[in-house]
Amino acid sequence: MSFLEGTLTTIALCWRIERRDGVTIGLTDHDRDLVINGLAHRAAPGMTPSAIKRSAGLEADTMDITGALTSAAIAEGDLLAGRWDGARVALFAVDWTGSGATQVALGEGTIGAVETDRGAFTAELRGVSAALERPVVEATSPECRAELGDKRCRVAMAGRRRIVRVTGAAGQVVTVDAVEPSDNGYGAGLLRWIGGANGGLESAIARSAGWTVTLRSAPALPVVAGDLVELIEGCDKSLATCAARFTNAVNFRGEPYLPGIDLLTRYPGA
Repeated sequence: MSFLEGTLTTIALCWRIERRDGVTIGLTDHDRDLVINGLAHRAAPGMTPSAIKRSAGLEADTMDITGALTSAAIAEGDLLAGRWDGARVALFAVDWTGSGATQVALGEGTIGAVETDRGAFTAELRGVSAALERPVVEATSPECRAELGDKRCRVAMAGRRRIVRVTGAAGQVVTVDAVEPSDNGYGAGLLRWIGGANGGLESAIARSAGWTVTLRSAPALPVVAGDLVELIEGCDKSLATCAARFTNAVNFRGEPYLPGIDLLTRYPGA
């Protein structure tokens, strides 16, 4: 029998939060730390869940979690930098005395929208049904819909990733200690921050030239010379690039010769 069927005098709510980079923390609204399944759940009395909205249809199940920003658990800088975006969250209730069947699952999902205000944060927890909001069937497009190096593209990425050091940064422009492999070789690629204040984050690359890469948006946190980064080559998703640069036209996932919607506006003699 679940302890929830009795008098609720020893109940505590717990959250297990696992970031995409593998960092996992546990929090509880109890007044002392609890160790559950080998993970220490730190006391965070300010953590408060909203009502869990469950739907019988295909609407996404959602719940909000509100709590205080603390440097020891969830810092404002990490939230604003996006380190907690997409983190997996499991909410459950426990009997903090540890007697009998003590754990009851209440909800599970990923962190969506996050808001901060005056030392507190509110995170939206989106249930597994949120995945159904995505299109089921791909739409046609002249550009390739695969990602460079994925199972549909099949381009080998072993020689297209390079570990380099930052020598300077100004806004969206980052200078590194190694020249690009080809003209705009990192354009539409990815920069992964390995060290420094941005460690664990990723930045999309707009274009590259020589020793510099221009990011689509400035790094979330300060960059200093010596920071270690990984540069991953990109692709502009055109058939010409796929054939000439990667010799991979056979795996191109687009329809470059399919007439567009403008065909409907044409008239005889146009």
